[in-house]
Amino acid sequence: MIGGTLDLGAGRRGVDMGPSAIRYAGLEHQLTEKLGVKVTDTGNVISPVVETTEIGDEHARYLDQILDLCDRLSEVVATAVGRGAMPLVLGGDHSVALGSLVGMARARGAGGGVIWVDAHGDVNTPQTSPSGNVHGMVLAAALGLAGDEFAHAGWPLPAVDAGKVALVGVRSLDEGERELLQRIDAKVFTMSDVDRMGVEPCMREALAHAAGGSFLHLSLDLDAVDPEYAPGVGTPVRGGLSYREAHLAMEVVAESGLIDSMDVVEVNPILDRENATGQLAVELVASALGARIL
Repeated sequence: MIGGTLDLGAGRRGVDMGPSAIRYAGLEHQLTEKLGVKVTDTGNVISPVVETTEIGDEHARYLDQILDLCDRLSEVVATAVGRGAMPLVLGGDHSVALGSLVGMARARGAGGGVIWVDAHGDVNTPQTSPSGNVHGMVLAAALGLAGDEFAHAGWPLPAVDAGKVALVGVRSLDEGERELLQRIDAKVFTMSDVDRMGVEPCMREALAHAAGGSFLHLSLDLDAVDPEYAPGVGTPVRGGLSYREAHLAMEVVAESGLIDSMDVVEVNPILDRENATGQLAVELVASALGARIL
C-alpha cells in the first residue's frame, strides 16, 4: 500500500488528502481481517504544496513537480514488485498513475496493459488540454503520446502498449482525446455501452483486450462512479456506474486473476460527505481483491 499525496495535477484542491481518507475508512483492516491479505503500508510519497510551487507551463501545470513525484513513486512500486508484492497505490489525483505504470514497466518491462475505469479518457496532451491539468494527460503520457515534455531520465516510455488499453465507464471526452483514441487500438466502453451490454461483458472484454503484456494494471478513478454514490471527487460527471455496477466490475477483475497492480485515485475528502467516497474506495478495492457476498 503506497500513498501518493498529490493534487498538483488537478484543478481543485484537497485530493492530496485522499490516501489518508482511504486509510481512515479502514482499508488495511478490510484487507487483512476480512480477506486475509498481508498488507505492508509504505507510507506516502509526498508532493510539494501549491503555495510553494511554481506553476510552470500553463499548458501542463506543475509538470516538473509531478514528474518528480511519479519518479519517486515508481521506485517504490518497482521495489514492491521485486519482493513479490502487488502494488496498491492510493491517490491523490490521477497523475499518480504515471508513477504506477512507470514503476511496473521498470520491474516487468515496457509493453504492459491497463484497464482504465474512469469518467474521462485522460489522453489529452499539453497541446489539446483545455485546462492544462496533468491528471487529464496521464494515460497519454504512459503511452508515450503526450510529447517530449513528459520524458524523464530512466523512464521506459511508452510503459503501456497502445494495443492493450481498455477504458470503461467513459462519458466525458475532449475533442483531442476522441482523435487520439481513434488513432490507437484501444477498447473504449462508454456508459452507453455499459447501458446496452451490461458492465460484466464490458469488463470481460476489457480484460481480454488488455491482458497478455508484460503486466496488467487496473486504474480506478472514483469519478467513474455516479456522484450519487461518490460525491467526493474533483470532476464529477452525472450518469456514471451505480454502486452495484462498480462492485460487479471489480468482482469480474478479481475473478480473472489477471491484475498485477492497482491504483485508486481522486478521492477528495474536502468535497465528500462523511467520507462516503473514501469508504466506497475501500469497498471497491476489497471487491477487486476477492471480497464476495457469499
